Amino acid sequence: MEQLLLHLLGDYVLQSDWMARNKTQATWPALCHATLYSLPFLLIGTPLAVLAIFGAHFVMDRFRLARCVVWMKNWMGPAHVPWRECSSTGMPKDTPEWLAVWIMIAVDNTIHLAWNYAALRWL
Repeated sequence: MEQLLLHLLGDYVLQSDWMARNKTQATWPALCHATLYSLPFLLIGTPLAVLAIFGAHFVMDRFRLARCVVWMKNWMGPAHVPWRECSSTGMPKDTPEWLAVWIMIAVDNTIHLAWNYAALRWL
């Protein structure tokens, strides 16, 4: 439960609008966000685990890796759409925008939580 609460705190409460809008476009906002996201994990994790959480969070958010995971899961199905046609969210362009965004958010949170669990458990 602590891990989930710290994730929500870091990813939603401590993230400013400036960070949210710019972290996929520039390194500085992504670094600021990853730092603020990771610091609360010092309450429950080792410095090595927090460093792993910081690094992974920076890479995942800076390059919006969730959209790649969304695209790859759709790539396995019969209606595969080329990357160039769905690179903004990983979903085909005919997907309602609200649905594409929420799927990407759900995948992003799942990846973050899984990584954080592994780092906190094994580092």
